Amino acid sequence: MKDDEEGSGESPGKSPTFQVIVLGSGGGPREDNVTGLLVRSIAKNWARGSVLAVDAGIHLAAIVRILENSLPPKPFPENPQSSTVTRERRKPSNGTNATLSNPTSPRSSVRICRNDGEMDKLRATSEVPTQLTISTKEGPFAGLEFPHESARANAAFITREMVSTYLITHPHLDHISGFVVNTASLQETSRPKRVAALPSTIDAIKRHIFNDIIWPNLSDENGGVGLITYTRLTEAGNAALEVGESRGYVEVCDGLSVKSWSISHGHCMKAHSHRGSSAGLHTEMSAATTAAAAREPLSPGPDSDRLMAARTHTLEKPCVYDSTAFFIKDVASGREVLIFGDVEPDSLSLSPRTASVWAEAASKIASGMLAGIFIECSFDDSQSDQTLFGHLAPRHLIEELKVLAGKVEVCRHTKRKRKRQSIGLKLCHDAEARYRRARNPHRTARRSQERGVGTPDSTQADSDRTKEPNAIDEWIALGSPPEGILNDSNESPKPTYAASSPSIHERGGSSGSRPLEDLPIVIIHMKDTLRDGHDAGRNILECLRNHEAEAGLGCNFIISKTGASFWL
Repeated sequence: MKDDEEGSGESPGKSPTFQVIVLGSGGGPREDNVTGLLVRSIAKNWARGSVLAVDAGIHLAAIVRILENSLPPKPFPENPQSSTVTRERRKPSNGTNATLSNPTSPRSSVRICRNDGEMDKLRATSEVPTQLTISTKEGPFAGLEFPHESARANAAFITREMVSTYLITHPHLDHISGFVVNTASLQETSRPKRVAALPSTIDAIKRHIFNDIIWPNLSDENGGVGLITYTRLTEAGNAALEVGESRGYVEVCDGLSVKSWSISHGHCMKAHSHRGSSAGLHTEMSAATTAAAAREPLSPGPDSDRLMAARTHTLEKPCVYDSTAFFIKDVASGREVLIFGDVEPDSLSLSPRTASVWAEAASKIASGMLAGIFIECSFDDSQSDQTLFGHLAPRHLIEELKVLAGKVEVCRHTKRKRKRQSIGLKLCHDAEARYRRARNPHRTARRSQERGVGTPDSTQADSDRTKEPNAIDEWIALGSPPEGILNDSNESPKPTYAASSPSIHERGGSSGSRPLEDLPIVIIHMKDTLRDGHDAGRNILECLRNHEAEAGLGCNFIISKTGASFWL
């Protein structure tokens, strides 16, 4: 893992798969630093449409600021007439492009590009018109070729051409306001921008934002303009799509696919039915009953009132704000990164759902396929539980990570157990063969006669076969293994863990283990207190490190900053 802002190195032995650019690391109240991330697959090498925006409380403005700090001030020649290069002065090595150093910025370069049509003129003229593009060697957008001179124009190029999809965790303003305002720049795009989210989030954006009241209907639904299109994701993935390890994942942009999980983000202050919330679906009614009630037509009859009551009862169970956790998979390598929207601790939630996300993440961590976790921690530990408003403080985040650590240990223990069992099955097969030979003396006698009975070697062999069965033989006879039989010879028997085991939750794992070691946990959505001498990120990090020192999970906490770039 490499963080451009902090300069930390990559994870040993692994090449990075993802680049995650932090456009906004805060959670308010300042409107210039709210949640916004860009994610891309490094395998796609800045292909058009290969950048995924995850939330966009801030978006275009942050990209402009980053480019202002990394692009050269004046990359192009002052005189536009001088932007032609003669064949004799500079000949591209491959006949199509050349690179000129920019003396005003040693970290940037000016690239000359010629299209195929212009190359046909090369034989007829000594001067070839060129199109200049610039690229920077440093910063989050290093290696991307820009077609314009100014940071503003190139930021628009990124949003129009590079970003294909906006993946939204929930519809609160600090997660969507940048995208909404930035839609004014989308008229020059070649295709609609995709907004991908769970149905409840899409419904809220459609009804309350792009409704021709708060903002023009720019979508392609209900007679809108068609600048954006909605993609409704399925919770826990669509099982009808893909196969094998990719089952349930939906490709949302070039090189990246996603699986979504609903999580809880606090409850409404006023008791009422929360339209679109799925939290109540797991309370009084079973999932099957709920689905049947939702599908059943409400034709007139004695059952119609019952079905309507079932639907209303389901929707009116705890009024909880829905948010989303996204598993984003690199199609090329299969590695994943987990990004949370706003989330509250399960210990305080009316509808605890984060444990399901941890269960999904645990097996990926155990197999080394989860590259990192981006999760909110809005306050330090001075914030009371009553004023969290659906967010996490360090004391709650560490408790959530203890749950994750326990599930990771269960996965690793199960994996070790299966490995020992595969070895044990081979031993079992050999022991069973010996046991059957010992219990069938007539067959043994016949084979002894064929080999020549009476020889010293054969007599000794027959004597060995008629001995009492050993411990493994007894296992075959009894039908159950003696205690510890499947353990490796140099290992003591391992305890069987349960996901809710208090010992795991208290320690984060078995004695001496560090289940989350080397897993980057990047903290986002930190709320600025606007007080003198108070650094929210520093205080949160100090609290987390103190909790980690006691829990011993092995967590590598990193505080995100606007403009930081993480290579995972």
